[in-house]
Amino acid sequence: MIAGLSVADFTLLHVLISLMGIATGIIVVIGLIGGRVLAGSTALFLATTVATSVTGFMFHSTSFGPPQIVGVISLMALAIAISALYVYRTAGAWRWIYVVTAVLSLYLNVFVGVVQAFDKLPFLHALAPTASEPPFKAAQLFVLAIFVVLGIVALRRFRPGARTHALS
Repeated sequence: MIAGLSVADFTLLHVLISLMGIATGIIVVIGLIGGRVLAGSTALFLATTVATSVTGFMFHSTSFGPPQIVGVISLMALAIAISALYVYRTAGAWRWIYVVTAVLSLYLNVFVGVVQAFDKLPFLHALAPTASEPPFKAAQLFVLAIFVVLGIVALRRFRPGARTHALS
């Protein structure tokens, strides 16, 4: 049992929260590329991505390893993104700090998703059973390249004072 749920139910909840974070994160990055903050989607992205990392720490583990390190980095990036957006209102350097940390937070969620896909989906697991084979590395490199490009484009196009859509 974890938080009063069976491990299977808690895992399902964690996965659903993660997928919601990824989906809303994609919307947020599209908004940034369009030069605006989508207030509702952004709040949901940040909340679900924090919840993803927090619930990830609730799984039983006997050691502190790569999943926990990714979780710590994600939570640190999210704390900075939340501060940059809601406390500092993306003024001055906080604009690029917000964009970088928001995109990084989404990337880390997708990175873990790719790891889990190769671990849990039989057709992918067969291609990379130890997650060190070329198909796994290629997939992760492809995802990283996409996020680097998205981050650069978002940095160039998102400007403070851009339109904010409260119900987006």
